[in-house]
Amino acid sequence: MSLSATTAPPSPAAPRPPDTASRRRRGYLLTRLDLKYSPYLYIAPFFLIFGAFGLYPMLRTAWMSLHDWDMIGDHSFIGIDNYTRLFTDDYFWNALVNTFGIFALSTIPQILLALFLANLLNRTLLRAKTFFRMAIFIPNVVSVAAVAIVFGMLFQREFGLINWLLSFVGIDQIDWDGQRWSSWTAIASMVNWRWTGYNTLILLAGMQAIPKDLYEAAAIDGAGPWRQFWRITLPMVRPTLIFVVILSTIGGMQLFTEPLLFANGSILGGNQREFQTLAMYMYEMGIENLNTAGYGAAVAWAIFVIIVLMSLLNFVLVRRTAK
Repeated sequence: MSLSATTAPPSPAAPRPPDTASRRRRGYLLTRLDLKYSPYLYIAPFFLIFGAFGLYPMLRTAWMSLHDWDMIGDHSFIGIDNYTRLFTDDYFWNALVNTFGIFALSTIPQILLALFLANLLNRTLLRAKTFFRMAIFIPNVVSVAAVAIVFGMLFQREFGLINWLLSFVGIDQIDWDGQRWSSWTAIASMVNWRWTGYNTLILLAGMQAIPKDLYEAAAIDGAGPWRQFWRITLPMVRPTLIFVVILSTIGGMQLFTEPLLFANGSILGGNQREFQTLAMYMYEMGIENLNTAGYGAAVAWAIFVIIVLMSLLNFVLVRRTAK
């Protein structure tokens, strides 16, 4: 037997032990990257969508408002002439007055009624609370077109239910869409019916977060329901109330669908523009009149500034009254 046959083949080289320190460094680096950048990846879709459909239209509208813009394609830079034109435009001021009038008749009673209903639904003695909480949201689910049709029939001059009821107390027939105050009332009632339940549920959610121990302690001290509401519920629900007020302000300043349907699709808001809102006037100038798109953009930015100022004012008022 030869020597080569009896000699064992060399064993393969043993594997090197893993570099534990290098692996730990890589894991630490990946963890740092995950904690630092992954949140931005999670929220990136929102900002991409907002940038495409929110920020870009705002910037584009601001750029248009500085031009004499024709939707056909012609435009020339005119600076702030469109904004100075607002101060001498009677139709703009008419729309502004109409918007604030409808806003006052809808938002203030709406929030007060929503506070009352939310406090009522929050009481432990009320039976079938789940049913009432579901039922109060139904008006918001109903199509706004159906709501406009129903309220249009209710406020008809000749055969409307409202005029028929008013006739029993000696009030003559009212042409609801022919006068400013009457059209404001009709549109505000439509808005209140549709959005009161929505605000009620938001306020109810805020009231549900108030500890029950506070009410029990107040009851032991002899505080009645009204004093409990004024001293406990209202201060504790203040952040939610501020949110509701700001949300209602934004909706009230952008009111468009209800008055448009009440006017049977007329963007003028009545024969004499009795209830044309700022949003309707913006649509008239920016969309229907193709050669005044730049001025319509200026109206849009005026609405934006008014909403910001009104929201700040309501924020301050609610904070002071709730203390």
